[in-house]
Amino acid sequence: MTKQEVVNEISAKTGVDKADALKCVEAFMEVVKESLINEENVYLRGFGSFILKKRAEKTARNISKNTTLVVPEHNIPAFKPAKIFMKGVKK
Repeated sequence: MTKQEVVNEISAKTGVDKADALKCVEAFMEVVKESLINEENVYLRGFGSFILKKRAEKTARNISKNTTLVVPEHNIPAFKPAKIFMKGVKK
């Protein structure tokens, strides 16, 4: 499902104009992105959590040049679904 399809579904279910639904969806995505940039997790009860996972420093290899390089410690965004959400998907 694409963002436009999500906007269409929200518009159809709520009766809100598609332009307003698009603004809401984009605002939600922006808030989640800014929160994760500020290293704050986002918790949505009954849906799931947008969290940061910390990756440790590691040594990697560039196979084409046969060299090694150090990849520094960094954060990656992740989504952890809620238990009730998982039950619905598994059925």
